[in-house]
Amino acid sequence: MDRVIDLRTDTVTRPTPGMREAMATAEVGDDVYGEDPTVTALEAEVAARFGHEAALFAPSGSMANQIALQLLVSPGDELLCDADAHVVTYEVGAAAAYSGISSRTWPAVGADLDPDVVAGMIRPDGYFAVPTRAIAVEQTHNRGGGGVIPLPTLRRLRSVADEHGLVLHCDGARIWHAHVADGVPLAEYGTLFDTLSVCLSKGLGAPVGSLVVGSAEKIARARFLRKRMGGGMRQVGILAAAGRYALAHHVERLADDHAKAARLAEAVAPHGVLTTGVRTNIVPLDLTKHPLDAHALAAATRAEGLLISVLGPRTARLVTHLDVTDAQIDRAADVLTAALRG
Repeated sequence: MDRVIDLRTDTVTRPTPGMREAMATAEVGDDVYGEDPTVTALEAEVAARFGHEAALFAPSGSMANQIALQLLVSPGDELLCDADAHVVTYEVGAAAAYSGISSRTWPAVGADLDPDVVAGMIRPDGYFAVPTRAIAVEQTHNRGGGGVIPLPTLRRLRSVADEHGLVLHCDGARIWHAHVADGVPLAEYGTLFDTLSVCLSKGLGAPVGSLVVGSAEKIARARFLRKRMGGGMRQVGILAAAGRYALAHHVERLADDHAKAARLAEAVAPHGVLTTGVRTNIVPLDLTKHPLDAHALAAATRAEGLLISVLGPRTARLVTHLDVTDAQIDRAADVLTAALRG
């Protein structure tokens, strides 16, 4: 049997030889003092790609998101997002615990959000109501099966935010996948959002790191917030070098991951477990009408050397990434179809 095939998520990748070399030879300094040249170069590059003034390197996507939310929403004020958004699902209540932010959600629909529904939820200042200050969206959408929010929808949402004097945040952990899938320039996305968080350790394959992107004024404040949250780092250019290598070598190759995900989707489709089209590197499995539940399916595939992610009693997920070969995708398809056939 081949080595274990890990399709749980795209954070399980290991640095490539070229990335390891870039890390080993990185020029470094003390980033708390702003003296790490490799970090400074990474921040400038990412800001430029999104057409913003500045960016800040953070140790995790959750910290990057939470820094951005603190920039946009004062304690006691309100953030709107969808019910399956990462910022309210997978960040252990950080917006409330750290920042005193009140969150309200629209029904979880992944990438198929309706700006008119969002507009109808906005609360203005007045008579002790919690005022809405910001809207957050996720691109691509994790629990929405890697769905891509269409550019026209985002433009409408930007208009809604402007009409009501709100700010807009993008959890862009996998925005690189959206860029590759739809061909929308990163700078086009950048023009729509006041802040973005973008991740280097998912599809791009770096071992760690995300960035907050925004105006120079916001990022100056973000640097203070990062330090308050324990995210000040010293000779972190070793990690920033991995991010720079990933940006240079691993963005366009995301199309390969998308193609592999499409092959997996094609293999499992006859078993009635797909409810949405697969656009990027995530294949969601809905087992509501299947004899196997998610845990049973995961146990069956694990016994054959294939790891998948369980998101709920009847929901599982496959995620392709740069450490999975074409031969392993073929093997994974065989294992999945055999398990689903029972």
